[in-house]
Amino acid sequence: MERPIHSAFASFDYLGKATLFAQEIHEVIDHVSLFEEFSFPEFEALCDYMDCYTAPRHGVLIREGDSGDFLVILLTGKVDVIKQASDGSTKFVAAVGPGASLGEMSLIDGQTRFATCISTEPVDFAVLDRKALNEVLVSQPRLGNKLLLLLLQLMAKRLRDSSASLLQHIGSSVV
Repeated sequence: MERPIHSAFASFDYLGKATLFAQEIHEVIDHVSLFEEFSFPEFEALCDYMDCYTAPRHGVLIREGDSGDFLVILLTGKVDVIKQASDGSTKFVAAVGPGASLGEMSLIDGQTRFATCISTEPVDFAVLDRKALNEVLVSQPRLGNKLLLLLLQLMAKRLRDSSASLLQHIGSSVV
């Protein structure tokens, strides 16, 4: 099977185009809010633009500070999300499992990675990069626009959740 050039995953095993696993992937992520608005035919069409990989335990899927033009959809296993603090320490942000999407901010804004994502057990994951997203937008604009809208909704939810959490730590006094 011809392996696409994706240097971020050079040390991981390439499983093939996501289309080969569309039914299995759909079963894993059917309950995930990002994709609940997608019909199976829409999801299957999106799989045409994604590739699947497997990573061993302790595999780094995303590294904080790296440039990145892709998002990862976790299909099996678990990943820890960690962030480097200003004092140099490492802070645990979250543990995520199947159906989680990672890296959507950099896919959208082209900025460096916000956090590091490391597998805590072997994981399978699908990848959608910016080039493929642009191809979706050109060849299937309705599907591409739907995906972009859902990614923006996901990022807005995460921003709201982070803001609410931050407010709890700051306190509620008003001057």
